[in-house]
Amino acid sequence: MTNRVTIESLDQEGRGIAHADGKVIFIEGALTGEEVSYASYRKKPAFELAQMTMLHRAASIRVEPKCAHYGVCGGCSMQHLDARVQVAVKQRILEDSLARIGKVKPENIMPAIYGQSWGYRERARISAKYVIKKEKMLVGFHERRSSYVADMQSCEILAPKIAGLIKPLADLFEGLTIREQLPQVEVAVGEHVDVLVLRVMAPLSVDDEAALRAFADLHKVQFWLQTKGPETVKVFYPLDAPALSYSLPEFAVTMPFAPGEFTQVNSELNRVMISRAIRRLEPKAGERIADFFCGLGNFTLPIARSGAEVLGIEGSDALVKRAAQNAAYNGLSANTKFRAMNLFEMTEDLLVSMGKYDKWLIDPPRDGAMELVKSITPAIAPERIVYVSCNPATLARDAAELVQRGYALKSAGVMNMFPQTSHVESIAVFERI
Repeated sequence: MTNRVTIESLDQEGRGIAHADGKVIFIEGALTGEEVSYASYRKKPAFELAQMTMLHRAASIRVEPKCAHYGVCGGCSMQHLDARVQVAVKQRILEDSLARIGKVKPENIMPAIYGQSWGYRERARISAKYVIKKEKMLVGFHERRSSYVADMQSCEILAPKIAGLIKPLADLFEGLTIREQLPQVEVAVGEHVDVLVLRVMAPLSVDDEAALRAFADLHKVQFWLQTKGPETVKVFYPLDAPALSYSLPEFAVTMPFAPGEFTQVNSELNRVMISRAIRRLEPKAGERIADFFCGLGNFTLPIARSGAEVLGIEGSDALVKRAAQNAAYNGLSANTKFRAMNLFEMTEDLLVSMGKYDKWLIDPPRDGAMELVKSITPAIAPERIVYVSCNPATLARDAAELVQRGYALKSAGVMNMFPQTSHVESIAVFERI
């Protein structure tokens, strides 16, 4: 069996695709047009998953990875590909998914949304592990295809200040009495404070507490502690730090949030994404607009600035409460309402009971919004739907359903929310025919 092949294309994970001995070979680290050797780590009758072992002929789009830990750390998969080409690949993945899965083609392709290629990640869950054999504390992401924590000194995609704390945090944790009961650090970067949530599985000693306070003072961060589930997250030090928040200046909105609540990891791209979504939605005063999977009100409140009457719907009672608080904080309570509802169990009767809305915005998790779009009937069908997606496969599936229900896919395009990774974020606009 040969293990030298020419790469034909890239898959949705950024792996090179080749064929050998009647099988499809997915090769990590290989790019279209390259000639490579590979070693398989998983073999199935119809395909193999492999790692590139030697590059015989490089593609012109190949670049030198910026991160010293690339190839070991599992956090990125595309650093060897030119950043502009990464976006082109993601656009192709979106279009291919729509055509292959949804059997639909957008009438127009929106220009791709770019942002900073490095230092953009402001939310992250970082692992910590004291390795007894090495007598060393490791702080970082997991190694690729492994549960081991990568031995990291830096990270090129984390916000620079947080990236600079990887080694100091390892040194701090190594000196704690609970170093073997501290498996995780959750990072939340706000506009006025940087929060580190420590998952602690044993009580801190007096010396541990003093060490954390000294670290927080030195590095200007705020520590929170989590002893069990998410409901146990509590502020530790300093108690008088500003609240976490991000702003949407175009819409005069400020969004407070708690460390464990979902927000986009890339605040710069989030602003651009919201701006594009609102322009495509074109909300007007007096319209009734529904924002499904509204979260903290990331889209709801900017929509409400238009004067439209907006209903935000989310599956979590706690999130709905927080969204209502954010609306009040921004003086938007008069034209916003929020409702807790499991959108994965939507039915026609339930949707009809909510009444007709002129326009919808849908921003679901990776599972998509199939039950919601299947429940649309002519009596309550909105004239326009703006669909924000983090999974091109489920977007394509839902697009097919919307077309069946009398909608045209007017436009679609990608946003490079997660540079250096294979994650594809996109926006699609549907209009009723």
